[in-house]
Amino acid sequence: MTGIADLLSMLDVNETNENEFTGLSKTIGSPNVFGGQVLAQAINAAYKSIRNERILHSLHAYFLEPGHLEVPIVYKVTEMRNGGSFSTRRVTALQNEKTIFILAASFHKEEEGLEHQMDFKASIKQPEDLLSWEDMLAQMGDFLPSQLKSFLEIDRPIDFKPAFIVNPLDKKDLPPLNQVWFRIKGQAKGLKVSTKQEILTYISDYNILNATLFPNGSTAHFGNVQMASLDHSMWFFRDFDLNDWLLYDMESPNSFGARGFARGHIYTREGKLVASVAQEGLIRPIKKKN
Repeated sequence: MTGIADLLSMLDVNETNENEFTGLSKTIGSPNVFGGQVLAQAINAAYKSIRNERILHSLHAYFLEPGHLEVPIVYKVTEMRNGGSFSTRRVTALQNEKTIFILAASFHKEEEGLEHQMDFKASIKQPEDLLSWEDMLAQMGDFLPSQLKSFLEIDRPIDFKPAFIVNPLDKKDLPPLNQVWFRIKGQAKGLKVSTKQEILTYISDYNILNATLFPNGSTAHFGNVQMASLDHSMWFFRDFDLNDWLLYDMESPNSFGARGFARGHIYTREGKLVASVAQEGLIRPIKKKN
């Protein structure tokens, strides 16, 4: 995938029966289906059952089995409730009739109410002053570990610019923090709020578990740790523009028992809080074979 048109085509699932849809997969460099893709396709399927213009405000999901890239994913939507203000949907994703993912999503009618938000870190470097993943590959590709280099070589519809670059050859423990600017490649004008939420959800599964690995960077890295998303929750607050850079500000309060917990907040360049994310992932050291 090289731009927004490719991404939108992949995220738009096809209806095969009433409240049943099928989606196809694209690799992001992993041998399994990317969790953000399954999340976004499930939301796309759920939105197709919403007929009163309500907007997604929260989702809670579990990844039960790794998805196979070559097998279509079937999404079954159950209409749990249609109340006066909220509508709730359950989505079950299957491959070869085996459940690989479940999602609960809640949609809310537009209302006015009280307002506040957390402060934005105004001191962070702006994206124009930072290197993108593509810049990093061009400038440092010959010095990167092969696994990381192969990951960066995959064409993506999103530009990522880390606020700080972690040297994979410098083995040291770091704070459990991660900040990444991101922006869609190509023009994203005229998109519905629902479509922008699907794209944001897709992107939200990138980078967040890195914060759980940084505090053990002296011994742990992507080559000796098995990492996978276990669950994912997200809350949507305000509308946003995908044509400008957004900041994903992430932290990991805890890792224990081969699981790492991370949470993040997504801001506009002006500091408007768009969404919040929480995720627990498998962070399992790979044992050497004797």
